[in-house]
Amino acid sequence: MAHTRLRKFNTAATYPEQNLDNDLCQAVVTTGGKTVWLRGQCPQNLDDAKNIESHDPVEQTHKVMQNIKQLIEEAGGEMAHLVKVVVYITDVRHREAVYRTMGEYIKGVHPVSTGLVVQALARPEWLVEIDGTAVIPEGYGR
Repeated sequence: MAHTRLRKFNTAATYPEQNLDNDLCQAVVTTGGKTVWLRGQCPQNLDDAKNIESHDPVEQTHKVMQNIKQLIEEAGGEMAHLVKVVVYITDVRHREAVYRTMGEYIKGVHPVSTGLVVQALARPEWLVEIDGTAVIPEGYGR
């Protein structure tokens, strides 16, 4: 892995009462490289900003994570370069579904993560928004 991940853990051990299986860590150390700051990604298409037609938190999270993956790749990196995510959800009851789905995209990556339950997002139909930071190591892909 390109970065040093300190105190890796899996949420199955940290939150045994929840059905989660996310690889996270307490800190990520990077040196050099190119930092990619991602805008909060919502369940809409990157090309035309149209919302997906679903009000399901799983489907919305898949779209959000697909956008994050696509943007990191467009910047010249891969998901292994993701170092931080901030997850915003509008209903705490969606937490497990959102985190379970996000976990499919970050398996083995171990980013740091902060989660917030907020009253609302920019559009009332959005249930989840995730922003992130990736650091693409110097010389990667050459």
